[in-house]
Amino acid sequence: GNMRVASVEQLALETSLRKAIFKNEFVIYYQPKMDLDSGRITSVEALVRWQHPTMGLLPPSDFIPLAEESGLISAIGELVMERACRHARQWHQQGLGDICVSVNLSAHQFRKGNVAQIIDRVLDSTGLPANLLELELTESLIMEDMDQNITLLQELRTRGIELALDDFGTGYSSLSYLKRFPVDTLKIDRSFIMEMDTSSDDAAITRAIIDMAHSLKMRVIAEGVETAAHLEMLREMGCDGIQGFYISKPVPETRLQEILRDQIHKPRVKI
Repeated sequence: GNMRVASVEQLALETSLRKAIFKNEFVIYYQPKMDLDSGRITSVEALVRWQHPTMGLLPPSDFIPLAEESGLISAIGELVMERACRHARQWHQQGLGDICVSVNLSAHQFRKGNVAQIIDRVLDSTGLPANLLELELTESLIMEDMDQNITLLQELRTRGIELALDDFGTGYSSLSYLKRFPVDTLKIDRSFIMEMDTSSDDAAITRAIIDMAHSLKMRVIAEGVETAAHLEMLREMGCDGIQGFYISKPVPETRLQEILRDQIHKPRVKI
């Protein structure tokens, strides 16, 4: 039946995913985040792509679920973190600025319980200052084993690593928990931003999240910003930073270098 066909295909994909780790087929794209105060790109999110030998460049949605099922996600995650930290260190050395690089952590990596050791090893081998690494986590991930995870996050934070809560507003969003999470930044999910100029509810929610986050001493980044109107609304609401196609889509590392180089020569003006 169809079940078997699917599983054979999946097995083939899993085999090539395993090989991809050794054949170095993963590529990292970077999506710039702009600081609204300075109008400059101060951080980037690292996003993995798979340069598949026959299928071309695959987005994470095509292989991350499989990587999680097959237990390969930790190896891929570590590889991404290592490469991203190495790049960030190079940008720093090339005089492109103190660009903070954000890496997404999967629940699988968190459950293994050796996140702190992996991060120590990566920072040590790449020479990247801890404050230029940010980990993006989801609420559901922290909630899995809340007390233990909060302890781990506090430990990471003492190293100077930045912590961001991703997709905020889509999960539990229980405020009683939020005040316990030791995070530096909240990322407002794109679903609230996309229609904020036409939906007064979305605008009100966004404003409330920004005000609440600031009262908890957290920064706020809005994802999915695609228009000048969104940017202006967010600026007026006091949002700290934005990410989205209005600034840039995710780009290869060489293109990111050009973007960073261009802004060095630009006068510091607010866009």
